[in-house]
Amino acid sequence: MPRDPEPAPDAPARRSDPGGHETSGHETSGHERAGLAPPPSLAALFLGFLGIGVIAFGGVLPIARRALVEKHRWITNEEFTELLGLSQFLPGPNILNFTIVLGSRFHGIPGAASAFLGLSLVPMVIVITLGWLFDRYADIGAVSNAMAGVAAAAAGLVLAMAGHIAAPLWRNPTLRASAIAVATFLAIGVFGVRLPVVMLIVAPLSVALAWRALP
Repeated sequence: MPRDPEPAPDAPARRSDPGGHETSGHETSGHERAGLAPPPSLAALFLGFLGIGVIAFGGVLPIARRALVEKHRWITNEEFTELLGLSQFLPGPNILNFTIVLGSRFHGIPGAASAFLGLSLVPMVIVITLGWLFDRYADIGAVSNAMAGVAAAAAGLVLAMAGHIAAPLWRNPTLRASAIAVATFLAIGVFGVRLPVVMLIVAPLSVALAWRALP
């Protein structure tokens, strides 16, 4: 009796999804294609931001970027930059705004609360304790020197993070993005314009230019 032809060795296996549609075995999810991990659970969000808060001495954003983009792979570097820009436009501390925005992106209000508590719970206890100790021993020379060293390390962390955040500009340079970056730096760093004023001007201008660049 004739046998059914065997499939080619390199033919991709087919499977059905819950809706009954066949998919190829070579197909991968969006997270896998982008090299990202699956979305974190509420517990993972809490523990992830808890780890950031515990070790983030001298500056949270550089350590948060390394943890979220490189270690946990929850978001890409471009997404980190976009969320950070949004967080800077909102009132309040940048890192807390960022934490709430990212947590709500994954799990809504419960995700925002979980990420916020993870980031702030332990550091709050540590800061209160260190504040009490510093108030008692601030006059000791060794303590003042230690604080100066911590400040220098924090400045280095911020500079390193700035280089990582600006990486998309170097990889895909455009006149529009470069002009916005340079104008913002000059306004704040050189001419001393207040951040809210700069954001109120630069944010609508950036959106308008990006809108015009759409095909």
